[in-house]
Amino acid sequence: MKDELVRFGIAMESSLLAAFDEVVKSRGGSRSEAFRDLARAEVVRAQVRADGPAVGALTIVYDHHVRELTERLTDIQHELGQRVHCTTHVHLDHDRCLEVIVMHGQAVELQDVAARILATRGVIHGGLELITTEVPHKAAWRRAGDEHQHSHAHREAKNKAGEKKKAGGGKKRGR
Repeated sequence: MKDELVRFGIAMESSLLAAFDEVVKSRGGSRSEAFRDLARAEVVRAQVRADGPAVGALTIVYDHHVRELTERLTDIQHELGQRVHCTTHVHLDHDRCLEVIVMHGQAVELQDVAARILATRGVIHGGLELITTEVPHKAAWRRAGDEHQHSHAHREAKNKAGEKKKAGGGKKRGR
């Protein structure tokens, strides 16, 4: 079921509105969509502060020559176990690497882990982007194991390919 749009008024200084309109113009959207984006972002920030379930991307840059640093980073990630989804590692130059660690869990736990990693000797800088896994207006049905109300094209394509292979369409033919 589609959520009903509600119209309401906002009072703000004309100079702030002019600056906001420039931002909207540069993005190519509308005021309404920009305000919805701002509202969604603020709701997500509030939910993360309330220590709800979250997904985080921790990006760090570190000096890989620092003794035992990579082992310490790996140990911290292993402590999280299945809550670490993946890690992407990029060599920036002879001395520095960039790593992005994607993880999920309670917001406070992810913030604590990020603080530990960022405080590790050899980590030059980094930051954590944290978002809630609860969709504010759809939180009631976004529980683990619940079925979606929409299809996923990538799953449908995979299922069709599997059906085709079972039917013999995926076999190689001799010449």
